[in-house]
Amino acid sequence: MSTDVLSRTLSALADPTRRAILLRLKRGRATVTEIAEPFDLSLPAISKHLKVLERAGLIERGREAQWRPCTIRAEPLREASEWIESYRELWERNFRRLDDLLDTMQAEEN
Repeated sequence: MSTDVLSRTLSALADPTRRAILLRLKRGRATVTEIAEPFDLSLPAISKHLKVLERAGLIERGREAQWRPCTIRAEPLREASEWIESYRELWERNFRRLDDLLDTMQAEEN
């Protein structure tokens, strides 16, 4: 995943409204009106959030007559997850070192 794509993905995910929209789309495709229902936001505000998600490649917007149903695209989420996961070894190594240090400090106290 290129840094530019990763940056767009993470930037889009930074907003709680956009994360909630993705959570809704995880259940299946929906129109803008359906997506907007649970939010106390105008349709234009929801549309702006959808544009950010679309630019990040996290959703696709189709055309069916006057409707523009949205569907989630999992690939950018998978790629972001893999990038984050690549740091797990570092975190686990640091936690093991901290555990070892705490064990040593506790043994010294006894």
